[in-house]
Amino acid sequence: MKKMTKAAGWALGLLAVFMCLGAEAKAAETDETIKTGIYAEDVDLSGKNETEAKAAIDAYVNRLKATEITLDAGNGNQVKVTAGALGVSWKNPDLVDEALEFGSKGNVIERYKILKDLEYEPYVYDILLDFDVEKINGILIDECMKFDQKAVNVSMKRNEDGTFTYTDGQEGRVLDVEASIDEVYEYLTKDWDAKPCTIALAVMVSKPQGSVEELAQLTDVLGSFTTSYSTSGSSRSANVENGCRLINGTLLYPGDEFSTYETVAPFSKANGYYLAGSYMNGKVVNSLGGGICQVSTTLYNAVLKAELEVTERHNHSMIVTYVDPSADAAIAESAGKDFKFVNNLDSPIYIEGYTQGKKITFNIYGKETRDANREVNYESKILQVINPERDTIYADGGQPIGYIATEGAHIGYKAQLWKVVKENGKEVSREMVNNSSYKVSPRSATVGVATDNPTAYNEIMAAIDTGSIDHVRGVIAALTTPQVVEVEDDDD
Repeated sequence: MKKMTKAAGWALGLLAVFMCLGAEAKAAETDETIKTGIYAEDVDLSGKNETEAKAAIDAYVNRLKATEITLDAGNGNQVKVTAGALGVSWKNPDLVDEALEFGSKGNVIERYKILKDLEYEPYVYDILLDFDVEKINGILIDECMKFDQKAVNVSMKRNEDGTFTYTDGQEGRVLDVEASIDEVYEYLTKDWDAKPCTIALAVMVSKPQGSVEELAQLTDVLGSFTTSYSTSGSSRSANVENGCRLINGTLLYPGDEFSTYETVAPFSKANGYYLAGSYMNGKVVNSLGGGICQVSTTLYNAVLKAELEVTERHNHSMIVTYVDPSADAAIAESAGKDFKFVNNLDSPIYIEGYTQGKKITFNIYGKETRDANREVNYESKILQVINPERDTIYADGGQPIGYIATEGAHIGYKAQLWKVVKENGKEVSREMVNNSSYKVSPRSATVGVATDNPTAYNEIMAAIDTGSIDHVRGVIAALTTPQVVEVEDDDD
């Protein structure tokens, strides 16, 4: 038997290797399991078919659901949740298909090399995780926003002895939900190592306005006004005093807008209001908070004196008696009326309101920058007076003859308010502030006509037909001892 040459031996060796590789390659074409040495993160996929590999990775992701993640809202405020609560999931399941094909493609030599490499160093696929943005958003809103705290500005309060007390402000911290969603999602999908972690949320920090030094300079009275409610009953008086109390102590920084309605509402018993007369559809009716417009009117005039910017003002439907025409400011929830103004100065203002001896006063404190020789006054100019033509009388069959309830007449007006500025005693400007129209309302009466006496009934009805309340009073006096009920006709 001939011996093989060295060259022939090498040839046969290579042939044997290629035959083996070919056999392995053929087997690989039909192999439905993953090669030994292939991992997904730390999950060993060696020898697993597609179903087994996916189950193993699913189990890995499910274990991650219990991992604790701390959401840090700053200032010591933290919320601890789990990855499962944030909706962790697996978003690249195609890695199993890639793993199944690994080492099964390419020529014989390439496949052989891959298989040999796996014997020395495993091949690791990344498991790409995803998180539910809606769940992240929900946790941020429900659990993290409760730590929100608006900035509290430096404040002041005028004491009974005329001195002021000052209170330091407090920094505000508000969660930026949109930015925080991005922070959480980006970290968990790109940088998370699948271990417990803490993620800092996006928190917007706002500094309080003002300083004690700044507020200590607010010692000048920029505007002051007083009105009297001496003719008001107890309920209306209580409403005026309550509204004044709710406004007292207001501090407005430059650019702040003040809404009288928002400050004194709601008009309810719980908020300190009583039933009292107010204007509605040309009538005086009882409503909770009746008389509150005297509060807004008094404040309006103080604001005018301080020369602050009025952004909303409405006149009453009918004239009031505690200020001149066009110097009033009505508020009405049903009609959407409010009195608003803006602090258009470069420094804060402080509103002091108090009642004493059935008079209401508002003082607006600030830092005076106007020339001492400058004088500001407001003049009411009546353009038209409209007198009611005749009385209005209503017959009430539910009340007996002798009953009469009256309401006084209201004269109609058209008027203007003018701002007059003088310097060194000489007028330098005259500017119209507003136009106001007030409805005319006749004197009215509701008269009882119930009786069993036909003659008395005819006489009272004849008196009503005359349209004269005074004549009706005379007939009532002749027929019976009158039960006169006068309706309290308080101004609104």
